[in-house]
Amino acid sequence: MSEPRPTTTRRQVLSALKPARISEEILPATRVQPSAGITVRLTTRAMACDFSVIMNPGPTEQIEAAGKALEAIHASEAWMSIYRENSEFSQLNRKAADAPQTLRGDIFELIQTAQKIHLTTDGAFDIATGALTRLWRACRQEQRIPAPTEIEAALAISGMQHLTLNPQENSVAFRTPGILLDPGAIGKGYALDDAALQLQQIEHSPQSFLLHGGHSSLKAFGPHNGHRGWPIGIGNPLFTEQRLGTLLLCDRAMATSGSNIQFYRHEGRRYGHILDPRTGWPVDGMLSVTVLAPSAAVADALSTAFFVMGVEKACLCCKNWPEVGAILIPFPDKGRKVCPTVIGIPEDHIVWDEDQVVLQDGFSFLKQASSDATL
Repeated sequence: MSEPRPTTTRRQVLSALKPARISEEILPATRVQPSAGITVRLTTRAMACDFSVIMNPGPTEQIEAAGKALEAIHASEAWMSIYRENSEFSQLNRKAADAPQTLRGDIFELIQTAQKIHLTTDGAFDIATGALTRLWRACRQEQRIPAPTEIEAALAISGMQHLTLNPQENSVAFRTPGILLDPGAIGKGYALDDAALQLQQIEHSPQSFLLHGGHSSLKAFGPHNGHRGWPIGIGNPLFTEQRLGTLLLCDRAMATSGSNIQFYRHEGRRYGHILDPRTGWPVDGMLSVTVLAPSAAVADALSTAFFVMGVEKACLCCKNWPEVGAILIPFPDKGRKVCPTVIGIPEDHIVWDEDQVVLQDGFSFLKQASSDATL
């Protein structure tokens, strides 16, 4: 029997109010890009993407444990998907405008966490925007952009300000008919948190592992290949086959949001898939945002919110999340090199490719500012 390991409850994972500390010595002193070693991978398809458990080689029993963790991903999708008529979220969307709906504890906690992030990001993150998402999806299929009147109509039935949450009864009610909750921007992270929790509690589970959903949401535990964590490449949003650098992820989650892949052009203008829930229009000005957090759900949500907010407001918002680190990459002013703004991640935790990255003087200021917070 493997040695027992401390586990966390789902409430602790989602609330992220008492985050794990970032290691002070993640990367070696030499600035060599850390490399991955031999791994064992188990993959399943869920939420329209691949989910994987990646492990160091070990006993065959850990494969069975990883399989059980992946089953938890499918269980999360079953109640979370708004594309399944009988899922809990679909039923909530149909009924909550008529009467408060009492929810299972974990479902209510997910919505409550989304509400907290909505409030601390000044509305830049919002899961009550299903009407806007549907509008833009339909217009994209019709090769057009929505009319201003269509945007206004969708905004009128969007927003978490239209929800009433009752923690005593675990109930949710919609004050406005037509509200549609879409947990897409937090759902993969939640599923990873739950799978990691399951994996930590299963006998003979791997001591070190990396979970990912669609490669954009990750959660890592333990060492790999002689490193104190798992080497994670930071993709170049301009040239997707290249990496800007590598960081080692250990006992934390990471999520990246960007518009470099999902976008379309109309009449010569580029429209990304990430909407500002306050205006109803696609966000312009950022290439990508990567967030490190104790919870994959929180990392998922904040990467979307920071992308919407832009560099300056995201930096200010990070004061509300001292346990969070972020890499913000706006469009470069000129040339091929990008200029990331790094918040709450010490400089020596990332190995950058200096041929692709220019770190401005602001990096030192942001690092110093973040050192006042508890990491």
